[in-house]
Amino acid sequence: MPTNHYENFPVASLLLPARLRPAVKAIYAFARSADDIADEGDASADQRLRELNAYEAALDKIEQRQAAENPLFQTLEQVIVEYRLPLTPFRDLLSAFKQDVVTTRYSQFPHLLDYCRRSANPVGALMLHLYGAASEQNLRDSDAICSALQLINFWQDVAIDWDKARIYLPLEDLQRFGVSQVQLANGTVDHAWRRLMEFEVQRARAMMSGAHGLALRLPGRIGWELRLVIQGGLRILEMLEAVDYDMFRRRPKLQKADWLLLAWRALRMR
Repeated sequence: MPTNHYENFPVASLLLPARLRPAVKAIYAFARSADDIADEGDASADQRLRELNAYEAALDKIEQRQAAENPLFQTLEQVIVEYRLPLTPFRDLLSAFKQDVVTTRYSQFPHLLDYCRRSANPVGALMLHLYGAASEQNLRDSDAICSALQLINFWQDVAIDWDKARIYLPLEDLQRFGVSQVQLANGTVDHAWRRLMEFEVQRARAMMSGAHGLALRLPGRIGWELRLVIQGGLRILEMLEAVDYDMFRRRPKLQKADWLLLAWRALRMR
């Protein structure tokens, strides 16, 4: 399981039942390695797409009950069969990673949400399937939480994404609040930028808060895991506000002391 990536929202914490940790690690290894193909190194776009297509072909083999050749997919196949996981979430993830290779701007918020639907929501859906809790209502709330977490990551990583020649802030929002791409390049934090980010932060917070009932409905460890994930996302939003939306120079990052606060807030969730 790769560990060289900073994660605000760990997906295999000690709160997970021991019996599920291998399955979660297999899913994470698939998603993380495919994401690295799309993002890391200096490979050409064509090479990245070819490698992601190879991942898709490996999923096809699993669907066709053909033996996997790559150890990563051998492990993943065992998990998919044992827990009867749907393949659509895995295919959606690959679709999002391919999009990352060729798409660097999003003109409208619905376009960004569609990306989140494929880049973030599948993880929550797979977790619910692992727990046998993939009801329609649970999946709907999970989608909202996962999309909100993805947006929060985008907001805290504005500068990092700019260095990768990407902008995840909807261009229609930049125009609405009078923020130029030159400001992103220069890391200019002015009144217009603060108004834009206040809008985006409130948008993500509303999505998260509107679906937090899922964490209260899910029993046992998964419920507590999700409570902490939700509180972690909300805490990052608070930290963005505390630095006056200057994530260019003071990117929020959860520290050990924050986890004590998150645990307290998770206990008090209603």
